[in-house]
Amino acid sequence: MTENWNLLGHAWAVDMLRHHAASHSPSHAYIFAGPSGVGRRTLAVRFAQALNCSQQVAPGVPCGGVCQDCRQMEAMRHPDLLVVQAEAEGGKLKVEQVREARRFLNLRPYQSSYRVALFLRFQEANDNAANALLKMLEEAPSYAILILTADSAEGLLPTVASRCEVLRLHPLPLEEVAALLRQRGTDEVHARLISHVSGGRPGLALRLLEDSSALDYRAEKLTELDGLLGATRAQKFAYAERLGKDRRGMRGVLQLWLSFWRDVMWRASGASAPLTNVDREHQIDSLARRVGLPVARRLVSDLDKAIGQLEASVNARLLAEVLLLDWPR
Repeated sequence: MTENWNLLGHAWAVDMLRHHAASHSPSHAYIFAGPSGVGRRTLAVRFAQALNCSQQVAPGVPCGGVCQDCRQMEAMRHPDLLVVQAEAEGGKLKVEQVREARRFLNLRPYQSSYRVALFLRFQEANDNAANALLKMLEEAPSYAILILTADSAEGLLPTVASRCEVLRLHPLPLEEVAALLRQRGTDEVHARLISHVSGGRPGLALRLLEDSSALDYRAEKLTELDGLLGATRAQKFAYAERLGKDRRGMRGVLQLWLSFWRDVMWRASGASAPLTNVDREHQIDSLARRVGLPVARRLVSDLDKAIGQLEASVNARLLAEVLLLDWPR
């Protein structure tokens, strides 16, 4: 494994964590903050490996799968690693899960130097869970390491964030992601598309590279969006009914729609921001000229609110109907 832990980007974060592992002086708790797909979880696993690898390539550089510890941690099945997360993305991480993590961390390591509890998407923790974690942070034993991933440290309880070392991970420049994908054998057109769709988030870029069905699904839903712009009221009602039957799937569709209309808004405003849906540039430019900035901005705001309302358990079908009926033809 390389000194950058085979990660795409975030060299500064790897340098810091590698030093913590090599000097046996890790902080007791970390927050890896940044947008989903930026590489938070992968960085956390690599850090856990660096702390516990039994056959390090160099100080703070794990072997990358030669030893049993690294293989088990990569598979999330290590006896000294506990992964805590909500049942599904957009769900709630509950207090019982935090209490289970506390019991886990109170036991001494079974086969490694440290016990690591990895709390994924901790912004999804309910209030009781966040308060229970605060108590853990104050009482964790010396061999326990807590790692939280979250969209932002500012979205967590200030008392939790203040007790953790915060690493803020940012998307990489799009050309840097495209270049890294080309190095892995991806052709120019595909690398450019994935770098834009991922928004420079290396974790998401790799998932899109490895799972072609995700890009196929995206293309299908954006084609449906195009058809909905000219659909009748009855057709929109029928689509809303189908969409509302799967709340989790609907959340993904709304996020795709949001990325598309945000592109329209950027083009209508004359901003130089790169498009997310670069393969739909002709359609985006056409809509930007037709609907104008005020309408595009309103559609972006409506979708952003709708995603929040969907997570608050409003009637999904009715929410979809309201959105679609307000779209321009």
